[in-house]
Amino acid sequence: MALDFIPKDIMHRIAAKFIHAYLPDAKKPYNLRAVHQIDLDVHGIASKAEVYNITTPPKVIEEGLTAGLELMYYLAADGFKIKTPLFNLSIKLPGEYDGTETRLAEGRVPEARLAPSAAFRSYLAQKVKVEFDGIDQTEGHIGEARDEATGLIDDVMTLGNILTVHGAGLKIEADEAHRAAAGLYFEDEQGADIKAEIIAVNEPRTIKVVVPPALTAGTAYRLKIVTQSSAKTGAHLLKEPREMRSEFTLTAQA
Repeated sequence: MALDFIPKDIMHRIAAKFIHAYLPDAKKPYNLRAVHQIDLDVHGIASKAEVYNITTPPKVIEEGLTAGLELMYYLAADGFKIKTPLFNLSIKLPGEYDGTETRLAEGRVPEARLAPSAAFRSYLAQKVKVEFDGIDQTEGHIGEARDEATGLIDDVMTLGNILTVHGAGLKIEADEAHRAAAGLYFEDEQGADIKAEIIAVNEPRTIKVVVPPALTAGTAYRLKIVTQSSAKTGAHLLKEPREMRSEFTLTAQA
């Protein structure tokens, strides 16, 4: 059964900043970063209905979204392919096999494959105008974080395992007076943080850190880096430490 989805005939505008490229295979010095609005959960999404002249009451939208997403959660886990106006969802089974196995390859688990629908890709191409808004002038940025135990990016982090953080101006350095404060921290929603004790790689564009076992599994944390290194020159220490926080959160898992 197909779902009808007729968006309003409007043009969308998003701002984009040039940020320093951070991945090892970057061929040019800058990437683009969309300047995002505030984070929205299901309740927040529903509350925006009237902005787009959607007349369905926000409470009905919230209840419907919550129930629909929960239903898709279970259907996808049962092996159904799900097609919506926004995305397509299916289960992928990773690994290589010789045809005689009775279980998945060692260390492999079912994965979700989530991709934007053709209709949504077409809508973005036709209806979204990107307005270039100059170079991001912040002192460094955290671009992404890869959990090496699972391969997931900007999603989870495995306690006691390696987390690889890419960005610009990341290197953690400090003078004697500020050395105790400098470091990489995992900050929860209440602002309480835990400092990483083991940093295996400490470079301007890459930090590899051991996720502290003391973090609480199931809790989402934002990354915070405190350093006196200069993001622009890297040749000297700043007079006072600067802070960077990730736009994303990572959920700790055992």
